[in-house]
Amino acid sequence: MGLSPQITNLVIILGMMQLAKKIPFEDPNVLNLCRALYALSNVLILGIHLYIMNTINKKKDLTTLKYVEPAPMGSTEEGKLVTTTVHAYDLAQAKSLLRSQMMGVFMMGVMHLYFKYTNPLLIQSIIPLKGAFESNLAKIHLLGQPASGDLKRPFKQAAGLMAGLQGGAAQSDKKAVEAAERAGRGGAKEE
Repeated sequence: MGLSPQITNLVIILGMMQLAKKIPFEDPNVLNLCRALYALSNVLILGIHLYIMNTINKKKDLTTLKYVEPAPMGSTEEGKLVTTTVHAYDLAQAKSLLRSQMMGVFMMGVMHLYFKYTNPLLIQSIIPLKGAFESNLAKIHLLGQPASGDLKRPFKQAAGLMAGLQGGAAQSDKKAVEAAERAGRGGAKEE
């Protein structure tokens, strides 16, 4: 068993912070090189996401996928039944990954251009690229791993600080889906 992605991210961040102390960001050539590395990293990530979306569209897996979406944290409502296809689910997940990457680029732009932080350029050149290769969609559509076990849809939420606030994982077991169908909850069909 290897190290978890959170642990390796922490090791990379700590290592890059130490390395960043030794890099002369005052030199415009060094700063431009770091900016170019950050831009290249984001172009690679964009390419990975677009390739995955293209692969999803080529496969166009129309297998029906039913799961119970958890209710929002603090809500008294029951979970909502969602009926979709593997194609639509994967495409929604890919768009979500792309959206979160663009939000990261925006935040980094504000931090670097407005607040003049330079050290995060190094860290944000590596961590998101690593994350793009570790995503469930990349494992299935890029690396060719079978969609079983941890890669079974709907994907389990990654453990983290925000996971508890989002109401837990989606339930796809037959018992939960049948209970939601009987209760008439949701039935939202995503196309």
